[in-house]
Amino acid sequence: QVQLVESGGGLVQAGGSLRLSCAASGSIFNINDMNWYRQAPGKLREWVAQISRGGSTTYADFAKGRFTISRDQAKNTVYLQMDSLKPDDTAVYYCKADSGRFGFDWGQGTQVTVSS
Repeated sequence: QVQLVESGGGLVQAGGSLRLSCAASGSIFNINDMNWYRQAPGKLREWVAQISRGGSTTYADFAKGRFTISRDQAKNTVYLQMDSLKPDDTAVYYCKADSGRFGFDWGQGTQVTVSS
């Protein structure tokens, strides 16, 4: 099992930036890839970005060019740098660790609010 703790959320004006962090502990050696998701009020949770074990990254269309996922393996931490934020980016952002046959784990989420 992997424990995930997100941080870095907050209130920002449109056009601003935030960097989210996701610190992992526990059975981190089983992790295949790390993902960021988000869930806005009244909407389904949606995938934002992924970084694989090998370091390759992929993004949802809405995130391309504005969001950057990265990691610091020494700190067992994954980041989501979010630039040019829009009010539509307001959501709770969740970190997810996918460990293949060992299952997956979610963090508790961190609130991001973008004011217009």
